[in-house]
Amino acid sequence: MTQIPIIDLERWWGSEADRASVGRAVDAAAREFGFFQIVGHRLPQAHIDAMVAVSSEFFALPTDVKMQCTPSDPSVNRGYAARGTEALSYSIGIDAPPDLFEAFNIGEDAVDYSDPFYAAQQNSVFAPNIWPDAPADFRSALVAYFESAHRLALTLTEVFAIALGLPEGWFSPFVDRSTTTMRTIRYERQSGESDPLPGQQRMGAHTDYGIVTVLYAEPVAGLQIVGPDDDWIDVIPADDALVVNLGDLTAQWTNDTWRSTVHRVVPPPSGSGAAVRRSAAFFLDGNWDAVVECLPTCRSASNPARYASVTAGDHLIAKLMGPRLLRPSDAVDTSGDRGR
Repeated sequence: MTQIPIIDLERWWGSEADRASVGRAVDAAAREFGFFQIVGHRLPQAHIDAMVAVSSEFFALPTDVKMQCTPSDPSVNRGYAARGTEALSYSIGIDAPPDLFEAFNIGEDAVDYSDPFYAAQQNSVFAPNIWPDAPADFRSALVAYFESAHRLALTLTEVFAIALGLPEGWFSPFVDRSTTTMRTIRYERQSGESDPLPGQQRMGAHTDYGIVTVLYAEPVAGLQIVGPDDDWIDVIPADDALVVNLGDLTAQWTNDTWRSTVHRVVPPPSGSGAAVRRSAAFFLDGNWDAVVECLPTCRSASNPARYASVTAGDHLIAKLMGPRLLRPSDAVDTSGDRGR
């Protein structure tokens, strides 16, 4: 089985030579796979454990209770998303049956709406979180994990600047007030459940939309990515590792020098019985008003910019709405023919 690279991020907090070594490792992984694993990431295990525990408690609640946390508008990326209400493959223009996952989405939990920047998007990407009454510690556990994952994602953008030969802190003006979302996700096949429809996945083939994704996932089969040879390869996290992948905006910045890789979550084999898979994805999608255009170091006369400049917020909303309205997204597609 092809193994995506495992990078020890602890070296990032070491010497200048260590930082450069981490940057080179990230650059190599970003070019070849668009995915890598990180250990030494400093995301506390206690935050992971608490997030997984309370998420499991929430998803075990009756469906009608969970549905009380459904947002009133599908453009609001908050609250509960029931199984079968999204088909992520529509984000890259692929028609497929609804996906077999349920999720709970949060963003920043303490937003300063007196700031016009946030107030302008109070009903959209900076909407208030939707919290259930139970479990009692659901909010505190998810917010603690969210904040730790956010710090990690910002650290990764610092690594990206070094890896791309940019000045230290180059990405900061694009992410200092970023749209951020975390999805805790549960995939469950119950005993006696019928097989999926033809082409139906636990999560359909898609690329991520923003800058970088930090993923916690249980070390079980399911996640697959399109590898360098355009075949699907399995990704099972190593012990204590988190999975990192790049999003569309990073691919557009780098003119596809770094890959925004198509990935999916496949159902367990037919006849294998009941199965559960749990994960949590944190998305750093950039400041709402950030303009993303090809880096000068990633284009030339023989390799001109492949994408027009785009505002991060417009790209995000266009990507989100396709899977939720079960129609192709209007946003630029960075996937090419991969995953089709």
